[in-house]
Amino acid sequence: MIDFQNTRIAFISQSDKGILRAKWLFRTIASKSIVKAGKLLTNLALLLHLPVAWLVKPTLYRQFVGGESITKCLPSVRQLEKYNVKAILDYSVEGGHSTEAMQGTLEETLETVKNAANDPNVPFAVFKPTAFATTTLLERASTGATLLVDEQKALDQFRERINKLCKKAFELDVPILIDAEDVHFQAIIDKVAFEMMELYNRKKAIVFNTYQMYCTDRLEKLQNDLYVAIKKDYFLGAKFVRGAYMERERLRARQKGYPSPIHVDKAATDRDYNAALTFAMQHLDRINIFNGTHNEESCMHLIKLMNETGLLINDSRIWHSQLYGMSDHISFNLAAEGYNVAKYMPYGPLRSVLPYLIRRAEENTSLAGQTGRELRLIDNEVKRRQGQKAVKSKSIS
Repeated sequence: MIDFQNTRIAFISQSDKGILRAKWLFRTIASKSIVKAGKLLTNLALLLHLPVAWLVKPTLYRQFVGGESITKCLPSVRQLEKYNVKAILDYSVEGGHSTEAMQGTLEETLETVKNAANDPNVPFAVFKPTAFATTTLLERASTGATLLVDEQKALDQFRERINKLCKKAFELDVPILIDAEDVHFQAIIDKVAFEMMELYNRKKAIVFNTYQMYCTDRLEKLQNDLYVAIKKDYFLGAKFVRGAYMERERLRARQKGYPSPIHVDKAATDRDYNAALTFAMQHLDRINIFNGTHNEESCMHLIKLMNETGLLINDSRIWHSQLYGMSDHISFNLAAEGYNVAKYMPYGPLRSVLPYLIRRAEENTSLAGQTGRELRLIDNEVKRRQGQKAVKSKSIS
């Protein structure tokens, strides 16, 4: 049985200095007041075009980002490779909805597909749909509004950009993940994603759509999506996550006066997440699973299902994934046992990935949650290494 508390394996890739740096960082971002003040100062610095690299690059950026470019990510990719941990290069530039910005992001994302085709340690490509259309357009298309001529043209261009990525992934045999977005414009993303699956998933899963299981309707949608996939004879690529925009979704629901699309509590989300894994495993002949979670219990749930089914632990239809810089105790322990594991590795210019970094900091401001767990594991590893050094020193003397 896998021991996620094995800190020797969890932090095997990190030096003593690196672990202490991570400890300091997680202790810092555990403070809501520090994170809030840092966010305000960072946004102000960006507005005034003041330098922020001196503060962000050696801290948040170094912990959670692979580098500024594909090339600069490669040392981190090679370091993960030593421990059987794969990498997924995620071009995390956000904002900028001009045609030029969208084209630039498209070209860069195509480069990540080509890179994955040539690097055995990069098994997937990924993209964020809002990089290729405005959220206003996606929302109007999702609600079924009658689009103006210019809007319809922009929506057609959105489809063309997504198709270009998925087609290249198909041609190069690289599975590609389509990230999920806010609920009120997810419908059109789902629609386009399944159009791509129908085109490119005839022989195996190349295109993966994302299910945010904190949404109350995702389990039912997964079941319906499988029915359609069987009927139209294609494979369903399913990436499962709990969800990234809970507070924003609940706030919008209150402001707009409609029921929250998010489960009322974590227990309900956990229930649906694990039920989705169970359902997918029951239909593994048609569904490929990408288990994107930092939740130990869900990882163990999937491992148990694999064991009960008698699958090889490295079955190519099942992947586990965590974010770069977080939950190494899951990633490295799974990889050490031979499971398919890939770290989501964001990259991009510092100023462009700041929104991503701020979200990571905000998500880690609870000592009872992710940060508390990271700190406890780091402390245990520091103590283990100190004890090991003490024993070694005593034996020498």
